[in-house]
Amino acid sequence: MPELPDIAAYIGALESRIVGQPLERVRLASAFLLRTSQPPLARVEGRTVRELRRIGKRIAVGVEGDLWLVLHLMIAGRLHWRAPDAKLAGRQSLAAFDFPNGSLVLTEAGTKHRASLYVLSGEASLRSLDPGGIDVLAADVNSFRDALTVENHTLKRALTDPRLVSGIGNAYSDEILHAAQLSPIALTHKLKPKEWQSLFAATRQTLKLWMDRLRAEAEAGFPEKVTAFRKDMAVHGRYGEPCPRCGDKVLRIRYADKETNYCARCQTGGKVLADRSLSRLLGSDWPRTLEELEALKRR
Repeated sequence: MPELPDIAAYIGALESRIVGQPLERVRLASAFLLRTSQPPLARVEGRTVRELRRIGKRIAVGVEGDLWLVLHLMIAGRLHWRAPDAKLAGRQSLAAFDFPNGSLVLTEAGTKHRASLYVLSGEASLRSLDPGGIDVLAADVNSFRDALTVENHTLKRALTDPRLVSGIGNAYSDEILHAAQLSPIALTHKLKPKEWQSLFAATRQTLKLWMDRLRAEAEAGFPEKVTAFRKDMAVHGRYGEPCPRCGDKVLRIRYADKETNYCARCQTGGKVLADRSLSRLLGSDWPRTLEELEALKRR
C-alpha cells in the first residue's frame, strides 16, 4: 500500500500538472470504485483544481466550490499520467481524470478491487475521512509518545495504526524500527525515555529520507513505479538477505497476508521472534536464538 513518502511523491508530481487546470471529465470503468452518491460525480467536472492534500494514505483533490475528490489506493491501486483522453484499456484500469494537458489514470492490480473514490463537499466532510493519527513530521517527541501510548500495543502495531500515526504502513514501519534498533514486538508501555527519543528520531529521519528520494525520482517523470519493496531498503522485503548494519540475515514474522522483516542481531538482542504458524508447528523445537536457528538449518 502506498504510504506517506509515496503519497507525497504523487502529490508533488500532480501539483505541477493539475493545480490550476480544469477537470474536464471523469470516466469510470468500474462503478464499484465510487463510494458516494452525493454530491454527484458530474458536479466536479469543469471545475478548476485548487489544491491537493494528503489525508492519511489518501489523496484529496480540491476543486472550485469546496468540492473534493478523495482517492484511497489501498494495496494495489496506482496512478499514471497519460496523454489526453487516454483509453481505459484492460481490467486493471478503473478510472481516468481528464485535464487539458493529460489524463490521470487509476489502475489496480489483482481481482480484488479495493481502491475507492469519494466525492465530498466542504471541510467537515473531508475531515470525516481522517482516521486521526498525528503527523510525525509536525509533532514533537512528547506528542509522539502520548499518541503511541494511548493503549499498550507492540511498536509494529502502534506505528501502523492510522488512528495513532498518519501515513505509516507495513513497509516503512519495518525501516523505522530497524533504524531505531528496536524490536517490532516491544510494547509501547515498556519503552524507556532513550528508546522513545530513538524511535521518534528514526521515524522522522526515515520518512524524510524516502520522501526526498521519491521526490527526486519524480522530478525526472511521473512516479510510475510506486512499490512497497525498494532495493535500497534496509530490511523490508529483504528476507534472507544481509542486514546492511551487521551482515546477519534478515528474518521475518508472517501473519495473515502481511509480514514483518527485522534483524535479530540489531533489533532483538539476537532473539528469533516466533512466527505464528511455524512456531505452532515446531513447538518446543522453535529456535530462540540466531545460533539455534542456524543449527536447525544445518540439520
